[in-house]
Amino acid sequence: MVARMLTITASQRAAMLATCIRALPDEGCGLLLGTSEGVVVDVVASDNIAASAKVYEIDPKVLLRTFRRADDEGLEVVGVFHSHTHSAAYPSPTDIRQAPDPAWHYVLVSLAQVPSELRSYSIVEGEVVEELVRVEGLAPEETSPRPSDH
Repeated sequence: MVARMLTITASQRAAMLATCIRALPDEGCGLLLGTSEGVVVDVVASDNIAASAKVYEIDPKVLLRTFRRADDEGLEVVGVFHSHTHSAAYPSPTDIRQAPDPAWHYVLVSLAQVPSELRSYSIVEGEVVEELVRVEGLAPEETSPRPSDH
């Protein structure tokens, strides 16, 4: 199986990290607007309306606005990102159970260590597969490593 790839810019990566850090002590979250090829055009931050350090919930108003914007601009909501405040950047059983769309990229930001870690996954029918993350504007050693088996 060929791993899918998510392409983001260094500023989009920074925006995801900033959203997650601002949400502390709760999990931070947001949506990824982009193309069907996995190229992110914009990072859309959302309040975590669950107000929890263990789970996240995208604000329904942000969700609706983002889907409308995607329709208006010929883009797609291609994924979601959220942080894990005290654990690794790997989907939890709750993340896996609640993954709404098998076509989405599920980006996890771990704030458990410094520097923070950002990884992306495909979640289809409970199966988790790590994806490549290409960060444009960073040196190759600063992008995510090739997916490994978990």
